Amino acid sequence: MTIRGVLFDVDGTLYDYEKAEEFGLHEHLVAEELSDRFESPAEALRVWREVREEEYPRFLSGELTFVAQKAERIRRFLAQAGVVGALEVTDEAATAWFASYAVRRDAVRRAFDDAQPTLGALAGRFRLGVVSNSVTAHQRAKLDAIGLLGYFTEPLVCSQEHGAAKPAASIFLAGCEALGLAPAEVAYVGDDYEKDAVGARDAGLRAIWLDRSVSRGPGAVDAGIRVITSLTELTGL
Repeated sequence: MTIRGVLFDVDGTLYDYEKAEEFGLHEHLVAEELSDRFESPAEALRVWREVREEEYPRFLSGELTFVAQKAERIRRFLAQAGVVGALEVTDEAATAWFASYAVRRDAVRRAFDDAQPTLGALAGRFRLGVVSNSVTAHQRAKLDAIGLLGYFTEPLVCSQEHGAAKPAASIFLAGCEALGLAPAEVAYVGDDYEKDAVGARDAGLRAIWLDRSVSRGPGAVDAGIRVITSLTELTGL
């Protein structure tokens, strides 16, 4: 079938989350006088991301709310920093700590350089939408802040409201339904190989894996998955 719609992941695909995260954490630790609790900024970032990768899936599975996973991440991170009583920090205090970090992170948030030109080239020719493992209001505000929300006229489909997270087929199919198209008429673009590319392919969409770091060549991926290293390649597809 001819592709008539394109669905996108957000973080790591359209939004340069990792760079903003690194800057925000460094600035916040300096402000909180905690930067000397780690051997280096790189070590602090490693611990931060390790905790995130363990706690965020608990939100996606429904075990924790979006806010609760933030609080748990802060308690664990502060404990790793050697802060006395870190594990007993209240939800309110942990949430406030995260919010202060987020202000610094969001001060430098931006879209990848290839996002706006690509969306601009696709808009009008294809129906564009978003499928994300997050909360709709959170992702909508983020896309608005980085100047990309206007390219998506259809509803955003996010795991919190949908009730299932990628790589579940149902969330990809919900994205297709939001576009009013059959799965075979929709391409999905994301940077996470398993959650985005494999999940989209198994749901019947045209799967496109965005491998910005060129971590493996086309021959190293599964059948039915197209590899690109920049969003600008989409216009040629």
